[in-house]
Amino acid sequence: MENLDNIDLQILKQLQENSNINTKELASKLFLTVTPVYERIKRLERDGYIMKYVALLDKKKLNLGMTVFCNVRLKEHAKNVGSNFVKDIVALPEIIECYNIAGDYDFMLKILVEDMPSYQDFVMNKLSTIENIGNTHSVFVMGEIKNSTALAI
Repeated sequence: MENLDNIDLQILKQLQENSNINTKELASKLFLTVTPVYERIKRLERDGYIMKYVALLDKKKLNLGMTVFCNVRLKEHAKNVGSNFVKDIVALPEIIECYNIAGDYDFMLKILVEDMPSYQDFVMNKLSTIENIGNTHSVFVMGEIKNSTALAI
């Protein structure tokens, strides 16, 4: 962040709030002209501060109302085993996030499915087919208190 000034940070904050904001509107909010704001955005993209722009979808409207966190412990930890596990996990669309973690488990998965029968089907027919899973522990979300994509900058 040493290369970012206050204007860069303000641009990033505004884009986190609304990535559809056009350069003219953004420049107006920052009391700047369009050209420097446009150039700063392009530099932030080029330097990797802005990785991509996305649309956030309503998971309930898409029948993906059940969120499950599943901790996974591998049977063994050889390099190729971990790589194969990651390759298999990335291929499953129900898994929207995967973290390599420290502690009693090796990975934490965030899974979105329609309901409990859908999760059971996912576990029985997809997750259980992945080699080298020693055991799993699932935690079911009862209510979502905070869900943000904005980074604290």
